[in-house]
Amino acid sequence: MKILSIGKTVSHTHLDITSIDLSALPEHHDIEQYGYVIINGGDGTIRRVLSQLHSLEKQPVFILNPTGSFNVVAKIHRAPNIDTVLDMLAKGQIPKTRKHHIFKLNKELFLFSAGNMGDLQHIFLSETLRFGWLKHGIRKYILAVIFLFPVHVIMTPFMLMSKTRFFIFTPLRFIRKFGTFYGEVQEIDIDLDNDYNMIELDGDIVNVKGRHLKIRPAGNVRVVTQ
Repeated sequence: MKILSIGKTVSHTHLDITSIDLSALPEHHDIEQYGYVIINGGDGTIRRVLSQLHSLEKQPVFILNPTGSFNVVAKIHRAPNIDTVLDMLAKGQIPKTRKHHIFKLNKELFLFSAGNMGDLQHIFLSETLRFGWLKHGIRKYILAVIFLFPVHVIMTPFMLMSKTRFFIFTPLRFIRKFGTFYGEVQEIDIDLDNDYNMIELDGDIVNVKGRHLKIRPAGNVRVVTQ
């Protein structure tokens, strides 16, 4: 059994593990030869890896090694310690897995979150604060919440009624739809005011070209869970 580690060098005495940087993934062919792929990083890293691998005919099982600030996907699946998973594989044991549904916004993939409401403002300000002692950890996100709280209180009700604003957060799927908030994704079509739009996807900010957004389910991948 061959294992690929993306974003960090990972080794185990009894396992065949190849480690590469995320930037080298497009040039790393024959991904189908790996039974497991370790993704080292936060939600943005997971999104960027799956954007390149989710359409493979033969999908590997993904092992999450969360090192980001929030690690929402890892929390959803209660991702076990990486060493525990590798020890199980070395003993010939098969870890439990769970499906994680993925979605497309036009050509962009996302895993749980997308929007152009308060989430976009929050991520933009948080990334502006990413320097010095705020560079790592969640403190920059907490400060951004404090700074933006008055704006969110005033603007959120209006954004929830706007046809050009939306926020998707699938961990709250029990709230199927409330105004322009979606906890569940079926097929969603949104027309915006501009041809170039900044959209938040899983904590990343991407620039999407075109006024029309088509949001839809795009299959699933298997993730190791407890």
